[in-house]
Amino acid sequence: MRAFQILFNQLDQVTGTKAKVQALVDHFQAVAPAEAAWALTLLLGKRRRRLITGRRLRDILRDQGGLPDWLIDDCYGQVGDSAETISLLWPAVQERLEASDPGLPSSEGDMALSWWMETLLPAISARSDEEQSNAVIWLWHSTPLDQHFIVNKLLTGGFRVGVSTGLISRAIAEAFDLEESLVMQRLMGGFEPSAERFIQLTASATPDEHCSSGKPYPFYLASPLEPERLRKTSVKDWQLEWKWDGIRGQLIHRGSGVYLWSRGEELVNDSFPELLDIAQALPSGSVLDGELICWHQGEATPLGFDQLQRRLGRKTVGATLKRECPMRFIAYDLLEHESIDIRQKGLRQRQHQLAELLGKIEHPESWRLQQSKSWTLDTWEELDQQRNQARQHNAEGLMLKHVESPYLSGRKRGNWWKHKLDPMTLDAVLLYAQAGSGRRANLFTDYTFGLWTNAEEPQLVTFAKAYSGLNDAEILELDRWIRRNTLQRFGPARSVKAELVFEIGFEGIHPSKRHKSGIAVRFPRILRWRHDKLAEEADRLDTAKGLMSERS
Repeated sequence: MRAFQILFNQLDQVTGTKAKVQALVDHFQAVAPAEAAWALTLLLGKRRRRLITGRRLRDILRDQGGLPDWLIDDCYGQVGDSAETISLLWPAVQERLEASDPGLPSSEGDMALSWWMETLLPAISARSDEEQSNAVIWLWHSTPLDQHFIVNKLLTGGFRVGVSTGLISRAIAEAFDLEESLVMQRLMGGFEPSAERFIQLTASATPDEHCSSGKPYPFYLASPLEPERLRKTSVKDWQLEWKWDGIRGQLIHRGSGVYLWSRGEELVNDSFPELLDIAQALPSGSVLDGELICWHQGEATPLGFDQLQRRLGRKTVGATLKRECPMRFIAYDLLEHESIDIRQKGLRQRQHQLAELLGKIEHPESWRLQQSKSWTLDTWEELDQQRNQARQHNAEGLMLKHVESPYLSGRKRGNWWKHKLDPMTLDAVLLYAQAGSGRRANLFTDYTFGLWTNAEEPQLVTFAKAYSGLNDAEILELDRWIRRNTLQRFGPARSVKAELVFEIGFEGIHPSKRHKSGIAVRFPRILRWRHDKLAEEADRLDTAKGLMSERS
């Protein structure tokens, strides 16, 4: 654990990428594979089961330490994190608390991180009520003060530190002399912490290791368009595609298995059985990158994202849902052909091979698997005109791809650009606020906004939540205003006076029976604080419904 504590402190204190990578390299090279495997799992920040909730730990500290509720709540309200709250309050109560020996393995000495995660902490989690309270107090007494925060974070399952998957992959590649793209590929689909799995992750590459695996390749992501940079290049070097509003995925057929992975590294086979069925018609050794979209056969445009949401997370899909939300896979790219990784070939060549591949498919529902349409421009002046046609196709905008671009990993600027439509906007009234997390845990940064109803006596009804778009100075100003103008408290949330208006931007809008307003929006964010508007001048629900009509 000591080695992981040192790594955590280094990552928390340094800001430069090179320094963080070097700290990771040193750690992964120095510790045993089992220790490295758990460090990697925690740093990746993937969701995992909570051993004990933060609320339970705070209650133990309150009940055993004799602390008043208001003190616990106020401290938690300031820092916004249970582990930090406990580590700050523990020194004030530790001398008056005693814990009998719970009969757990002793943590004296520098035990490995894997021992903590696989032996001690699960054993405490398995205890019930009074026995668990005693075991937690014993743990706090046994743990050095500088490790309290980390141990409590490990218990609550909320461990986070400021390193990205790409940075971690880079460090592992450097530490074990591997290609970064290979490490990223091996991490796709999840990582189970074990010495064996870490040894496999860091082993030398084999020519055909991907052939028997159902794992996807790391996704290549486009960057927001930089018009000036683009216009310095020849227009003939670029192709355009519609940016579809679906779920990015990879459709894989290797050996006897077919797999459908989302960009979020989730295997979504159960939710889209029709696409798995047609994947069987692909030759073994094929990997396609594309978009999952609800799209009726014979229709010119797809259904909205709200229909696709009905399919997400389903373990079984009934006939009615298949009929109402039929699935298509719009293929953008071919990544693997005849079991050969072709990502380093130029885009034009890959798409030519994709067209040949799809042209040979024999399946009664071959309409479900189609290649995305692409085209070129004659001049850059046509670009915005083409983008403005996206809504007619129920698309989000345009993709621009260099015709000779390889398929890279992650967000690499220069070869792929996204040129999205301008967001739809509504002026809304701030109604509720909640404290943020991390470095903004003591500031109100999560906001709920409302629109006016269309009644003779209009009322405000919530329609969207947003937490991004304001700069630091605006956040501080708004935080002070919220504290002065709070009407009621609901746990961590506060209702405020309905006085402030903000312009809210979003990518999509659709009817929703789950929301009181009857509408739901996609990717809401704050565009600007409307100091020039009074609350009664904010938009009404009929304006929002008018946007839905324009979109349909």
